[in-house]
Amino acid sequence: MIIIYFFRSLLCDFLMYFFMAFIGILGVPFAVFSRENAYKLIRLYCKSVFLVLKYVAGLKLEIRGVVPTDPCLICSKHQSFLDVMMLASILPNFRFIIKHQLTHLPIIGFYARQTGCVPVNRKKKIGTVNKMLVALNQEKDRQTVVYPQGTRVLPYAQKPYKFGAGLIYKSLNLKCCLVATNTGSFWARRSLYRYPGTAIVEFIDVLDPGMEVDEFMLQIEKKIELASTKLMDEAAASKI
Repeated sequence: MIIIYFFRSLLCDFLMYFFMAFIGILGVPFAVFSRENAYKLIRLYCKSVFLVLKYVAGLKLEIRGVVPTDPCLICSKHQSFLDVMMLASILPNFRFIIKHQLTHLPIIGFYARQTGCVPVNRKKKIGTVNKMLVALNQEKDRQTVVYPQGTRVLPYAQKPYKFGAGLIYKSLNLKCCLVATNTGSFWARRSLYRYPGTAIVEFIDVLDPGMEVDEFMLQIEKKIELASTKLMDEAAASKI
Protein backbone atom coordinates (compact mmCIF):
# COMPACT_ATOMS: atom_id res chain seq x y z
CA MET A 1 0.00 0.00 0.00
CA ILE A 2 2.88 2.36 0.76
CA ILE A 3 4.01 2.12 -2.86
CA ILE A 4 0.56 3.17 -4.05
CA TYR A 5 0.62 6.12 -1.67
CA PHE A 6 4.03 7.09 -2.99
CA PHE A 7 3.02 7.18 -6.66
CA ARG A 8 -0.25 8.94 -5.85
CA SER A 9 1.78 11.52 -3.95
CA LEU A 10 4.14 12.03 -6.88
CA LEU A 11 1.17 12.67 -9.16
CA CYS A 12 -0.32 15.09 -6.60
CA ASP A 13 2.92 17.05 -6.41
CA PHE A 14 3.32 17.15 -10.19
CA LEU A 15 -0.20 18.49 -10.65
CA MET A 16 0.20 20.93 -7.75
CA TYR A 17 3.28 22.52 -9.32
CA PHE A 18 1.73 22.38 -12.78
CA PHE A 19 -1.30 24.36 -11.60
CA MET A 20 0.96 26.75 -9.70
CA ALA A 21 2.88 27.54 -12.89
CA PHE A 22 -0.16 27.54 -15.18
CA ILE A 23 -2.51 29.64 -13.04
CA GLY A 24 0.25 31.70 -11.49
CA ILE A 25 1.91 32.79 -14.72
CA LEU A 26 -1.25 33.29 -16.78
CA GLY A 27 -2.78 35.24 -13.92
CA VAL A 28 0.04 37.78 -13.56
CA PRO A 29 -1.50 40.41 -15.89
CA PHE A 30 -4.74 40.29 -13.87
CA ALA A 31 -3.12 40.19 -10.43
CA VAL A 32 -0.91 43.20 -11.21
CA PHE A 33 -3.91 45.53 -11.43
CA SER A 34 -5.96 44.34 -8.48
CA ARG A 35 -5.44 42.68 -5.11
CA GLU A 36 -8.92 41.19 -5.45
CA ASN A 37 -7.84 39.52 -8.69
CA ALA A 38 -4.80 38.12 -6.90
CA TYR A 39 -7.10 36.68 -4.23
CA LYS A 40 -9.33 35.09 -6.88
CA LEU A 41 -6.37 33.46 -8.61
CA ILE A 42 -4.98 32.15 -5.33
CA ARG A 43 -8.38 30.66 -4.45
CA LEU A 44 -8.64 29.10 -7.91
CA TYR A 45 -5.25 27.51 -7.41
CA CYS A 46 -6.16 26.25 -3.93
CA LYS A 47 -9.40 24.70 -5.17
CA SER A 48 -7.52 23.01 -8.02
CA VAL A 49 -5.06 21.45 -5.56
CA PHE A 50 -7.90 20.41 -3.24
CA LEU A 51 -9.59 18.53 -6.10
CA VAL A 52 -6.31 16.78 -6.91
CA LEU A 53 -5.86 15.75 -3.28
CA LYS A 54 -9.42 14.48 -3.08
CA TYR A 55 -9.48 12.40 -6.25
CA VAL A 56 -5.84 11.31 -6.46
CA ALA A 57 -4.75 10.98 -2.83
CA GLY A 58 -8.16 10.41 -1.22
CA LEU A 59 -7.56 13.37 1.10
CA LYS A 60 -10.66 15.35 2.05
CA LEU A 61 -10.64 18.77 3.69
CA GLU A 62 -12.82 20.18 6.44
CA ILE A 63 -13.11 23.67 7.93
CA ARG A 64 -14.59 23.82 11.42
CA GLY A 65 -15.70 26.74 13.52
CA VAL A 66 -16.61 30.31 12.62
CA VAL A 67 -14.41 31.81 9.90
CA PRO A 68 -13.67 35.48 10.69
CA THR A 69 -14.58 38.06 8.07
CA ASP A 70 -13.75 41.21 10.03
CA PRO A 71 -10.28 42.57 10.94
CA CYS A 72 -8.43 40.31 13.36
CA LEU A 73 -5.21 38.53 14.18
CA ILE A 74 -5.19 34.79 13.49
CA CYS A 75 -2.73 32.61 15.40
CA SER A 76 -2.57 29.20 13.79
CA LYS A 77 -0.83 25.89 14.21
CA HIS A 78 1.34 25.26 11.15
CA GLN A 79 2.09 21.70 10.03
CA SER A 80 1.92 21.79 6.26
CA PHE A 81 1.63 23.89 3.12
CA LEU A 82 -1.90 22.49 3.10
CA ASP A 83 -3.07 24.50 6.12
CA VAL A 84 -1.77 27.65 4.42
CA MET A 85 -3.87 26.92 1.35
CA MET A 86 -6.93 26.07 3.44
CA LEU A 87 -6.77 29.41 5.25
CA ALA A 88 -6.09 31.32 2.02
CA SER A 89 -9.10 29.70 0.38
CA ILE A 90 -11.60 30.92 3.01
CA LEU A 91 -10.33 34.19 4.52
CA PRO A 92 -11.75 37.16 2.56
CA ASN A 93 -8.96 39.68 3.16
CA PHE A 94 -5.93 37.75 4.37
CA ARG A 95 -2.26 38.51 4.67
CA PHE A 96 0.35 36.14 6.07
CA ILE A 97 3.48 36.93 8.01
CA ILE A 98 6.07 34.95 6.07
CA LYS A 99 9.78 34.17 5.94
CA HIS A 100 11.50 36.80 3.82
CA GLN A 101 13.03 34.08 1.62
CA LEU A 102 9.56 33.30 0.23
CA THR A 103 9.30 36.76 -1.35
CA HIS A 104 12.18 35.84 -3.66
CA LEU A 105 10.41 32.81 -5.13
CA PRO A 106 9.15 33.53 -8.67
CA ILE A 107 5.42 32.78 -8.32
CA ILE A 108 4.78 32.51 -4.58
CA GLY A 109 6.78 35.68 -3.96
CA PHE A 110 4.83 37.69 -6.53
CA TYR A 111 1.42 36.74 -5.10
CA ALA A 112 2.67 37.24 -1.55
CA ARG A 113 3.61 40.81 -2.41
CA GLN A 114 0.35 41.43 -4.27
CA THR A 115 -1.71 40.36 -1.27
CA GLY A 116 0.33 42.42 1.17
CA CYS A 117 2.01 39.57 3.04
CA VAL A 118 4.62 40.87 5.47
CA PRO A 119 8.11 39.30 5.27
CA VAL A 120 10.24 38.71 8.36
CA ASN A 121 13.99 38.13 8.44
CA ARG A 122 14.44 36.04 11.56
CA LYS A 123 18.21 36.67 11.64
CA LYS A 124 17.70 40.41 12.14
CA LYS A 125 15.37 40.32 15.10
CA ILE A 126 15.04 43.81 16.58
CA GLY A 127 15.11 45.87 13.41
CA THR A 128 12.91 43.37 11.60
CA VAL A 129 10.27 43.27 14.33
CA ASN A 130 9.95 47.06 14.39
CA LYS A 131 9.71 47.20 10.61
CA MET A 132 7.11 44.41 10.62
CA LEU A 133 4.93 46.15 13.21
CA VAL A 134 4.97 49.38 11.22
CA ALA A 135 3.93 47.50 8.07
CA LEU A 136 1.16 45.63 9.89
CA ASN A 137 -0.35 48.80 11.35
CA GLN A 138 -0.59 50.42 7.93
CA GLU A 139 -3.42 48.04 7.03
CA LYS A 140 -5.20 46.93 10.18
CA ASP A 141 -8.53 46.23 8.45
CA ARG A 142 -7.47 42.71 7.41
CA GLN A 143 -7.15 39.17 8.68
CA THR A 144 -3.48 38.85 9.62
CA VAL A 145 -2.23 35.26 9.90
CA VAL A 146 0.79 34.50 12.07
CA TYR A 147 2.29 31.12 12.94
CA PRO A 148 3.46 31.52 16.56
CA GLN A 149 5.92 28.64 16.32
CA GLY A 150 7.53 30.28 13.30
CA THR A 151 7.69 27.20 11.09
CA ARG A 152 5.97 23.98 10.12
CA VAL A 153 5.94 21.47 12.96
CA LEU A 154 5.64 17.70 12.69
CA PRO A 155 2.61 16.08 14.35
CA TYR A 156 3.03 15.86 18.15
CA ALA A 157 6.45 17.57 17.97
CA GLN A 158 7.11 20.15 20.69
CA LYS A 159 8.35 23.55 19.56
CA PRO A 160 8.14 26.78 21.60
CA TYR A 161 5.78 29.61 20.75
CA LYS A 162 7.69 32.76 19.84
CA PHE A 163 7.13 36.03 21.67
CA GLY A 164 6.69 37.91 18.38
CA ALA A 165 3.08 36.75 18.17
CA GLY A 166 2.38 38.55 21.43
CA LEU A 167 4.02 41.74 20.19
CA ILE A 168 1.86 41.65 17.06
CA TYR A 169 -1.27 41.10 19.17
CA LYS A 170 -0.38 44.04 21.39
CA SER A 171 0.47 46.32 18.48
CA LEU A 172 -2.62 45.60 16.36
CA ASN A 173 -4.99 45.73 19.35
CA LEU A 174 -7.45 43.44 17.59
CA LYS A 175 -9.22 40.27 18.63
CA CYS A 176 -7.25 37.09 18.02
CA CYS A 177 -8.77 33.96 16.47
CA LEU A 178 -7.03 30.71 17.38
CA VAL A 179 -6.68 27.93 14.83
CA ALA A 180 -5.81 24.26 15.31
CA THR A 181 -5.04 21.70 12.62
CA ASN A 182 -4.05 18.11 11.91
CA THR A 183 -2.83 18.63 8.33
CA GLY A 184 0.60 17.25 9.20
CA SER A 185 -0.96 13.84 9.84
CA PHE A 186 -1.63 13.58 6.10
CA TRP A 187 0.91 15.94 4.51
CA ALA A 188 3.84 16.34 6.86
CA ARG A 189 6.77 18.70 6.59
CA ARG A 190 9.32 17.45 4.03
CA SER A 191 7.37 14.25 3.50
CA LEU A 192 6.92 12.72 0.06
CA TYR A 193 3.59 11.17 1.05
CA ARG A 194 0.03 12.50 0.86
CA TYR A 195 -2.12 10.13 2.87
CA PRO A 196 -5.91 9.64 2.59
CA GLY A 197 -8.18 10.86 5.37
CA THR A 198 -9.72 14.15 6.47
CA ALA A 199 -7.44 17.13 7.04
CA ILE A 200 -9.02 19.67 9.37
CA VAL A 201 -8.49 23.35 10.07
CA GLU A 202 -10.54 24.44 13.07
CA PHE A 203 -11.22 27.91 14.44
CA ILE A 204 -11.35 27.06 18.13
CA ASP A 205 -11.54 30.29 20.15
CA VAL A 206 -11.37 34.09 20.10
CA LEU A 207 -9.30 36.19 22.51
CA ASP A 208 -10.29 39.80 23.05
CA PRO A 209 -7.72 42.58 22.71
CA GLY A 210 -6.11 44.05 25.80
CA MET A 211 -4.54 41.00 27.45
CA GLU A 212 -1.02 41.20 28.82
CA VAL A 213 1.46 39.65 26.41
CA ASP A 214 2.64 36.94 28.83
CA GLU A 215 -0.92 35.81 29.52
CA PHE A 216 -1.74 35.94 25.81
CA MET A 217 1.20 33.68 24.99
CA LEU A 218 0.16 31.17 27.66
CA GLN A 219 -3.41 31.11 26.39
CA ILE A 220 -2.64 30.62 22.70
CA GLU A 221 -0.13 27.84 23.31
CA LYS A 222 -2.36 25.97 25.72
CA LYS A 223 -5.48 26.20 23.58
CA ILE A 224 -3.93 25.63 20.15
CA GLU A 225 -1.81 22.69 21.29
CA LEU A 226 -4.67 20.99 23.11
CA ALA A 227 -7.07 21.35 20.18
CA SER A 228 -4.46 20.30 17.61
CA THR A 229 -3.58 17.21 19.63
CA LYS A 230 -7.26 16.23 19.68
CA LEU A 231 -7.46 16.62 15.91
CA MET A 232 -4.28 14.58 15.42
CA ASP A 233 -5.65 11.86 17.71
CA GLU A 234 -8.82 11.91 15.61
CA ALA A 235 -6.73 11.47 12.47
CA ALA A 236 -4.74 8.61 14.01
CA ALA A 237 -7.94 6.82 15.10
CA SER A 238 -9.35 7.05 11.57
CA LYS A 239 -6.32 5.20 10.18
CA ILE A 240 -6.80 2.18 12.44
